[in-house]
Amino acid sequence: MKKDKETVRKDLEDLQERKSHLYDENRPFATYKRHEKGLRTARENIDDLCDSDSFLEYGSLIVAGQRGRKSMDELIEQTPADGLITGFGLVNSHLFEREDAQCMVLSYDYTVLAGTQGAFNHKKTDRMMQIANKVLVPVVFFVEGGGGRPGDVDFEAIHCGGLDVTTFVEYARLSGKVPRIAIVSGYCFAGNAAIAGCSDVIIATKNTSIGMGGPAMIEGGGLGHFHPKEIGPATSQYDNGVIDILVEDEAEAVSTAQKYLSYFQGPLKEWTCEDPATLRNLVPENRKFAYNIFKVIHALADHDSFLELRGGFARNMVTGLLRVEGKPMGLIANSTRHLGGAIDSDASDKAARFMQLCNAFGIPILSLCDAPGFMVGPDCEQTAMVRHSSRMFIVGASLSVPILTVVLRKAYGLGAMAMAGGSLHESTFTVSWPTGEFGGMGLEGAVKLGFRKELESKENPNERKALYENLVQQMYDRGKAISAASFLEFDEVIDPKDTRKWIITSLMSYKKTMNRNLRSFIDSW
Repeated sequence: MKKDKETVRKDLEDLQERKSHLYDENRPFATYKRHEKGLRTARENIDDLCDSDSFLEYGSLIVAGQRGRKSMDELIEQTPADGLITGFGLVNSHLFEREDAQCMVLSYDYTVLAGTQGAFNHKKTDRMMQIANKVLVPVVFFVEGGGGRPGDVDFEAIHCGGLDVTTFVEYARLSGKVPRIAIVSGYCFAGNAAIAGCSDVIIATKNTSIGMGGPAMIEGGGLGHFHPKEIGPATSQYDNGVIDILVEDEAEAVSTAQKYLSYFQGPLKEWTCEDPATLRNLVPENRKFAYNIFKVIHALADHDSFLELRGGFARNMVTGLLRVEGKPMGLIANSTRHLGGAIDSDASDKAARFMQLCNAFGIPILSLCDAPGFMVGPDCEQTAMVRHSSRMFIVGASLSVPILTVVLRKAYGLGAMAMAGGSLHESTFTVSWPTGEFGGMGLEGAVKLGFRKELESKENPNERKALYENLVQQMYDRGKAISAASFLEFDEVIDPKDTRKWIITSLMSYKKTMNRNLRSFIDSW
């Protein structure tokens, strides 16, 4: 007698019934509350991130460690997956091979005990991190939640403070091994914030608040009563560099994560770009006029390929990812609209840390240099400038990826050297546009310092000004790109329209290699 194919075995029926408690359609009230706030559920975010029907969930049947407080039926209904959804899925498989599109995804579920970190979901996170360390795939972590959970009474007999939990060190151990993205929307405090801070990049929505302690912890410490929105709001965390990319909502956060991941998944076969001749007119002929560095970047990169990182912080230094003829690259660039492009402590940290990120994953670095030098002065030195600026030299000296330097205008002193990896001869190439100018320090400062006696000897202010301007012009004539090229401090003066050609020709000889035997990590700051 043949069995009816539609008949479901009892064991399978039990599994299906048990898992039904996980899904949004069977949790209408929790889903409704989420949507009422204009937010998505954890599973909606995962479904949007991963390619259709590709997500495979791990550890879905665990519940909160509160058997001593609630019945099993209550825990199954109220704490599905113990508030943490984990598994593997494909991201961008329409652009890349399936093996390159593989990604690990984790998401705290705010509808379950406010996305807090329970003992069992810590155990699940640790298991996933161990797997990630073996298979070496990118990790995307949705980290909204309230931090540690004190109500898991099942573990009170074996834990005092839970300080032996290995989640944070296991996640940190992946630094430099796989790309790690934290996505935040809503409140993210304590342990959840620590996960965000350990990530390579934080993508956050405008309704986000991130802090190492939430309202309860702050009030418990006698530090006052605060609304969660007052603790590390997104606007301030974007300006101070905690948040790398600030977006409008979760949908944009997910699409941005997909774009960020693509740079680490490989080159694209199809691309378009601006007419390269556009580059000829983006830097003004008058050397005293500022210009928009982002117009240069967008004209140089493939269409819609530039993704800025830490755009709210240290705006005198631009960092981000882009593509040239489909090939992914990192970018550091000076912005003359902020501090005249001078490199201060914050800009040094921003560039050095970004260079570490590129180096860890074999991404070449394009440097667009318009640096009058490192920032100087008594106020600047109060920011520990000596130590911060040196990070660019130390990281530059340790790069295994090529750095390609294009001087747009100013290349003065130690700042310009740092932009090229430590020396103009450290780059795979250092070329200059005709607007380039070179020197050991800024022209005006060099004249004032080097010709002080001659200037002071002119008692007539008009004569002193005329001498000063004449000396500056003489130094400019000596240091302008076409003249400076004769000293071979850099490789070539080029027509700006040929910049992409120089980049692609240099990248042809670069073979991406990853030495997994070297211990490398990316600073959190």
